[in-house]
Amino acid sequence: MTFQRARTEEQREIRRRAILDMASAMLHEMPVAAVTLNELSRRVGLAKPNVLRYFESREAVLLELLDRFLQEWLTELAGELAAGVDEDLPMAERAAAVAEILSRSLSSRTVLCDLFGAQGGVLEHNVSVEVVARYKRASLDRLTTMTALIQNYLPELGENATLFSLQTMVMAGALSAYSTPPPSLQEAYQAEPDLARFHLELEDSLKLALTATLLGVLPRR
Repeated sequence: MTFQRARTEEQREIRRRAILDMASAMLHEMPVAAVTLNELSRRVGLAKPNVLRYFESREAVLLELLDRFLQEWLTELAGELAAGVDEDLPMAERAAAVAEILSRSLSSRTVLCDLFGAQGGVLEHNVSVEVVARYKRASLDRLTTMTALIQNYLPELGENATLFSLQTMVMAGALSAYSTPPPSLQEAYQAEPDLARFHLELEDSLKLALTATLLGVLPRR
């Protein structure tokens, strides 16, 4: 991919989208840690200093993608919850249905989970105050959206719906790392299967964690 110099605002926006789209494609090939600015620049057909005209760092690119993927997921999640949760069921059954839908939905979005896992320890570093503040404002908006979705089906949660929504994203990131063992560990599991007895697939581990969290924050009757 090659570009002429961007001279108008429209051309600059096209350039930004191209960089983001290429980074997105890379994330579907490799983990977050393997995405470098040098490789992104090479693939998008721009010199690294030119990429830095649009994004101040690799982390700035990935934070913007995280927000994009999160918006897409929440839009799809609304439909998944509407189709999968009967609002007339007792509270415990609705809670089980919500946990199952969330775990299934998130486990099918491994890139989003990988970005969740990298957010606090990697992505929010090496960015300016302006960039991280803009991301945090957007993140709070997404949290509000998710909270409202959860409250639609579990109004009993009350204010705890916000805490549960936040913990869902944090757990998805943390459990994603443990559910995808590196090649060396996969070989160790094959050579000594007993080592893998506590290994769970992401969907299973998320379902257990989210169900336990809901049981902890829902009111007891």
